[in-house]
Amino acid sequence: MSNVPVAVVTGSNKGIGLAIVRALCKQFPGDVYLTSRDPQRGQAAVAQLQQEGLRPLFHQLDIDDLQSIRALRDFLKDKYGGLNVLVNNAGIAFKVNDTAPFAVQAEVTLKTNFFGTRNVCTELLPLMKPYGEVVNVSSMVSASALGRCSQQLQQKFRSDTITEQELVQLMTKFVEDAKKNIHEKEGWPNTAYGVSKIGVTVLSRIQARLLNEQRKGDHILLNACCPGWVRTDMAGPKATKSPEEGAETPVYLALLPSSADAPHGQFVSEKTVQSW
Repeated sequence: MSNVPVAVVTGSNKGIGLAIVRALCKQFPGDVYLTSRDPQRGQAAVAQLQQEGLRPLFHQLDIDDLQSIRALRDFLKDKYGGLNVLVNNAGIAFKVNDTAPFAVQAEVTLKTNFFGTRNVCTELLPLMKPYGEVVNVSSMVSASALGRCSQQLQQKFRSDTITEQELVQLMTKFVEDAKKNIHEKEGWPNTAYGVSKIGVTVLSRIQARLLNEQRKGDHILLNACCPGWVRTDMAGPKATKSPEEGAETPVYLALLPSSADAPHGQFVSEKTVQSW
C-alpha cells in the first residue's frame, strides 16, 4: 500500500476540473487523479497535462453510476488506504435555450449534480484521512436560487439541523413537483441548476456538521464553493473568468494547511466565506 498522499477531482477532463487537476499537480505533494466518465477523453486530458510536464494519473468515474463510484472507492482503499483530498467538481447544466421540458431538465440535472455528488460523498467520505480536505463545487446560483424560494423552503435550507434525509426528500420533491408542473406554486424557483446547487451547498453544511460530531479529532475540512463565472463548455465564451481563475478557490480549499480549522461547513467564493 502506498503512503503517498492522494487527491481526486471528479469530472476533470475539461473546464474547471482540468484546471483544478493542473494546479494540484503543481502544488499537491502526492498523486493527483483526473477522472472522467469517458476513459478516452480522460486519457487525452492526461496526455495534454503530461505534455506540460505534469504527472496526473487517470481513473474512470461516472458519478451517475454507483458501481463506478464503488470501483474508485475500492481502488483508493486498496492502493492508498484512503484519500487526502476530494474535489467534487462533476456537474451538468442545460443551455439556456435548451428545448428539453423543464421536468426533464429537473430530473437529469438533479440526478448528476445532487444525487451523483451525494453518492460520491457517501462512498468516499469514510475514506478521508485525518487532515483531509473535501471541496464540493457549488455555485453562486445556489445563493440566488435560494433567495427565490418560498420563505418556508428558505427556512428549511438555511436550518442548522436539517438532516441529509430531509434534504434528499426536498430534492426529490422538487423533481416530482417539476414533473407535475407545480414547482413554482410549491415555492420553487424556475431553475433546475440552481436547485441542484442549493442541494450541494446544503449537503456540504450537513456533512461538515456530521464530521464535527463523528470525527472531530480528524480535522477534516469540508466546504462548498463557487468558482465564479468561468469560460467553459457549460457557461459559454462570454464568461468573465478563465478556467485557471475559476480553479483558484477550489484549489485554495483543497490545499488548506493542516494547522487550519476553518473554513469548515461554509460556502466560499473568491476565497471568502459567504453568508448562506
